[in-house]
Amino acid sequence: MIERILEPGFVAGLAELPMEEVRARRDLAAQEETNLSYLRRLLHARIDIVRAEQRRRQEGSNAPVVTELATILAENAIAPATGSGRHQTLQPSTAEVHRRHIEALVADVDLSDVTSLSAGQLASALAAYQAEETSVSRHRREVQHVVDTCNAEIGSRYARGTASVDELLAAQRRLTD
Repeated sequence: MIERILEPGFVAGLAELPMEEVRARRDLAAQEETNLSYLRRLLHARIDIVRAEQRRRQEGSNAPVVTELATILAENAIAPATGSGRHQTLQPSTAEVHRRHIEALVADVDLSDVTSLSAGQLASALAAYQAEETSVSRHRREVQHVVDTCNAEIGSRYARGTASVDELLAAQRRLTD
Protein backbone atom coordinates (compact mmCIF):
# COMPACT_ATOMS: atom_id res chain seq x y z
CA MET A 1 0.00 0.00 0.00
CA ILE A 2 2.83 2.43 0.81
CA GLU A 3 4.09 2.19 -2.75
CA ARG A 4 0.74 3.42 -4.04
CA ILE A 5 0.60 6.27 -1.54
CA LEU A 6 4.12 7.43 -2.37
CA GLU A 7 3.60 7.38 -6.14
CA PRO A 8 3.59 10.98 -7.45
CA GLY A 9 0.24 10.32 -9.13
CA PHE A 10 -1.42 9.71 -5.76
CA VAL A 11 -1.50 13.45 -5.03
CA ALA A 12 -1.23 14.76 -8.58
CA GLY A 13 -4.40 16.46 -9.74
CA LEU A 14 -6.10 16.50 -6.34
CA ALA A 15 -7.88 19.72 -7.28
CA GLU A 16 -9.76 17.88 -10.04
CA LEU A 17 -10.90 14.99 -7.85
CA PRO A 18 -14.20 14.88 -5.97
CA MET A 19 -13.91 15.80 -2.29
CA GLU A 20 -14.79 12.23 -1.25
CA GLU A 21 -11.81 10.90 -3.21
CA VAL A 22 -9.43 13.46 -1.72
CA ARG A 23 -10.64 12.50 1.77
CA ALA A 24 -10.34 8.81 0.95
CA ARG A 25 -6.74 9.28 -0.18
CA ARG A 26 -5.96 11.33 2.91
CA ASP A 27 -7.49 8.66 5.13
CA LEU A 28 -5.54 5.91 3.37
CA ALA A 29 -2.30 7.84 3.88
CA ALA A 30 -3.21 8.57 7.52
CA GLN A 31 -3.74 4.85 8.13
CA GLU A 32 -0.35 4.09 6.60
CA GLU A 33 1.24 6.76 8.81
CA THR A 34 -0.32 5.06 11.84
CA ASN A 35 1.03 1.70 10.71
CA LEU A 36 4.52 3.15 10.21
CA SER A 37 4.38 4.88 13.61
CA TYR A 38 3.52 1.56 15.23
CA LEU A 39 6.41 -0.14 13.43
CA ARG A 40 8.76 2.61 14.65
CA ARG A 41 7.60 2.07 18.24
CA LEU A 42 8.29 -1.66 17.94
CA LEU A 43 11.74 -0.96 16.56
CA HIS A 44 12.52 1.60 19.27
CA ALA A 45 11.59 -0.91 21.96
CA ARG A 46 13.98 -3.48 20.53
CA ILE A 47 16.74 -0.91 20.10
CA ASP A 48 16.29 0.13 23.72
CA ILE A 49 16.49 -3.47 24.95
CA VAL A 50 19.68 -4.17 23.00
CA ARG A 51 21.28 -0.93 24.17
CA ALA A 52 20.33 -1.67 27.77
CA GLU A 53 22.01 -5.06 27.56
CA GLN A 54 25.12 -3.53 26.03
CA ARG A 55 25.17 -0.88 28.79
CA ARG A 56 24.67 -3.55 31.46
CA ARG A 57 27.69 -5.43 30.17
CA GLN A 58 29.85 -2.30 29.95
CA GLU A 59 28.98 -1.38 33.54
CA GLY A 60 29.61 -4.94 34.73
CA SER A 61 26.17 -5.23 36.27
CA ASN A 62 24.81 -8.65 37.20
CA ALA A 63 21.17 -7.50 37.21
CA PRO A 64 19.34 -9.05 34.26
CA VAL A 65 17.87 -6.61 31.76
CA VAL A 66 14.44 -8.16 32.22
CA THR A 67 14.25 -6.72 35.75
CA GLU A 68 14.63 -3.25 34.23
CA LEU A 69 12.36 -3.85 31.24
CA ALA A 70 9.56 -1.52 32.37
CA THR A 71 12.05 1.30 32.99
CA ILE A 72 13.86 0.68 29.70
CA LEU A 73 10.66 0.80 27.68
CA ALA A 74 9.31 3.79 29.61
CA GLU A 75 12.36 5.95 28.86
CA ASN A 76 11.15 6.75 25.35
CA ALA A 77 7.58 7.12 26.53
CA ILE A 78 8.45 9.97 28.92
CA ALA A 79 11.12 11.65 26.83
CA PRO A 80 10.25 14.78 24.87
CA ALA A 81 8.47 14.03 21.62
CA THR A 82 10.65 14.25 18.54
CA GLY A 83 8.05 13.27 15.94
CA SER A 84 5.48 15.20 13.99
CA GLY A 85 3.34 15.94 17.02
CA ARG A 86 0.31 14.50 15.27
CA HIS A 87 -2.43 13.06 17.39
CA GLN A 88 -3.37 9.75 15.86
CA THR A 89 -6.85 8.42 16.42
CA LEU A 90 -6.40 5.38 14.18
CA GLN A 91 -5.22 1.97 15.27
CA PRO A 92 -2.52 0.08 13.37
CA SER A 93 -4.21 -2.11 10.78
CA THR A 94 -1.19 -4.32 10.15
CA ALA A 95 0.24 -4.81 13.63
CA GLU A 96 0.87 -8.54 13.23
CA VAL A 97 2.55 -8.06 9.85
CA HIS A 98 4.88 -5.45 11.35
CA ARG A 99 5.76 -7.66 14.31
CA ARG A 100 6.65 -10.54 11.96
CA HIS A 101 8.68 -8.17 9.79
CA ILE A 102 10.78 -7.06 12.76
CA GLU A 103 11.30 -10.64 13.90
CA ALA A 104 12.51 -11.52 10.41
CA LEU A 105 15.06 -8.69 10.47
CA VAL A 106 17.24 -10.59 12.87
CA ALA A 107 15.74 -14.05 12.81
CA ASP A 108 18.68 -15.54 14.67
CA VAL A 109 18.45 -13.06 17.55
CA ASP A 110 16.01 -13.91 20.33
CA LEU A 111 15.55 -10.86 22.52
CA SER A 112 13.69 -12.89 25.12
CA ASP A 113 17.12 -13.77 26.56
CA VAL A 114 19.54 -11.02 25.56
CA THR A 115 22.07 -12.20 28.15
CA SER A 116 22.70 -15.32 26.08
CA LEU A 117 23.70 -13.32 23.01
CA SER A 118 27.27 -12.57 22.10
CA ALA A 119 28.46 -8.99 21.81
CA GLY A 120 28.58 -9.49 18.04
CA GLN A 121 25.00 -10.71 17.90
CA LEU A 122 23.85 -7.73 19.94
CA ALA A 123 25.77 -5.33 17.68
CA SER A 124 24.32 -6.96 14.55
CA ALA A 125 20.79 -6.82 15.93
CA LEU A 126 21.21 -3.18 16.89
CA ALA A 127 22.56 -2.28 13.45
CA ALA A 128 19.67 -4.06 11.72
CA TYR A 129 17.05 -2.41 13.93
CA GLN A 130 18.61 1.03 13.51
CA ALA A 131 18.82 0.70 9.73
CA GLU A 132 15.19 -0.34 9.56
CA GLU A 133 14.14 2.48 11.89
CA THR A 134 15.89 4.98 9.61
CA SER A 135 14.06 3.59 6.59
CA VAL A 136 10.70 3.52 8.36
CA SER A 137 11.17 7.09 9.61
CA ARG A 138 11.95 8.29 6.09
CA HIS A 139 8.86 6.58 4.68
CA ARG A 140 6.76 7.98 7.52
CA ARG A 141 7.88 11.54 6.73
CA GLU A 142 7.04 10.98 3.06
CA VAL A 143 3.58 9.67 3.97
CA GLN A 144 3.04 12.62 6.31
CA HIS A 145 3.76 14.91 3.36
CA VAL A 146 1.01 13.13 1.41
CA VAL A 147 -1.43 13.57 4.32
CA ASP A 148 -0.48 17.25 4.53
CA THR A 149 -0.95 17.70 0.77
CA CYS A 150 -4.43 16.16 0.91
CA ASN A 151 -5.35 18.22 3.98
CA ALA A 152 -4.15 21.38 2.22
CA GLU A 153 -6.41 20.61 -0.75
CA ILE A 154 -9.37 19.98 1.53
CA GLY A 155 -8.67 23.19 3.45
CA SER A 156 -8.32 25.23 0.30
CA ARG A 157 -11.72 24.02 -0.90
CA TYR A 158 -13.32 25.22 2.32
CA ALA A 159 -11.45 28.53 2.06
CA ARG A 160 -12.59 29.05 -1.55
CA GLY A 161 -16.15 28.06 -0.68
CA THR A 162 -16.19 25.09 -3.06
CA ALA A 163 -16.79 22.75 -0.11
CA SER A 164 -19.01 23.21 2.88
CA VAL A 165 -19.45 21.71 6.30
CA ASP A 166 -23.13 21.17 5.49
CA GLU A 167 -22.16 18.86 2.61
CA LEU A 168 -19.77 16.97 4.88
CA LEU A 169 -22.42 16.51 7.57
CA ALA A 170 -25.00 15.40 4.99
CA ALA A 171 -22.54 12.84 3.60
CA GLN A 172 -21.83 11.53 7.10
CA ARG A 173 -25.56 11.23 7.83
CA ARG A 174 -26.02 9.20 4.64
CA LEU A 175 -23.31 6.82 5.83
CA THR A 176 -24.93 6.30 9.22
CA ASP A 177 -28.54 5.98 7.95
